[in-house]
Order: sequence, then C-alpha cells, then structure tokens
Amino acid sequence: MQERDFFTEKNETGPETLNCPMCKHSAEYQIRWIRRTKKATLPPRGDADDNARFKKARDYMIRVDDAVNCVRCRRRIEINSKSVVLL
Repeated sequence: MQERDFFTEKNETGPETLNCPMCKHSAEYQIRWIRRTKKATLPPRGDADDNARFKKARDYMIRVDDAVNCVRCRRRIEINSKSVVLL
C-alpha cells in the first residue's frame, strides 16, 4: 500500500512575501500547496505493516511552486523556504 492511500489531497494557495534579489522589490505572491490530510481509518486492504505506518502518519503540506517571477523586473525568484510543512 502506498502512502497516498492514507491521505486525502486538496490543492490550496497561500500568500507569501518574497524579495527579488535583483531589483530588491518586495511583493506578495500566491504560492500553490498540496494539503494531505490523514484519513479517518485505514483502507481495508492494509496489513500489519501498513497499520503501523498509518498510525505514525501526520497531516502535511507540500509546496508545488519552486519559483515565481518578480512583478517589477520579471526575473525568476527561487523560493528557499521549506517545501514540506508538517501540520
């Protein structure tokens, strides 16, 4: 059983303030995330190993966007913050 079977996925966007390294302009960008929420119960085809992994599983978010373009100079801004956030 794969880890994705333990979670329900939902796409979200959230604001994040970033500074352009070239023009030093600060702006707020909408960053895309995938929120994975743990299901209430283990799917029926799980075995003992899957049950142990399911008990340890936690809700988390994965960042989809790795870079955005500056609104002033249109240069690429790399996002250096965490790409996975535990909830």
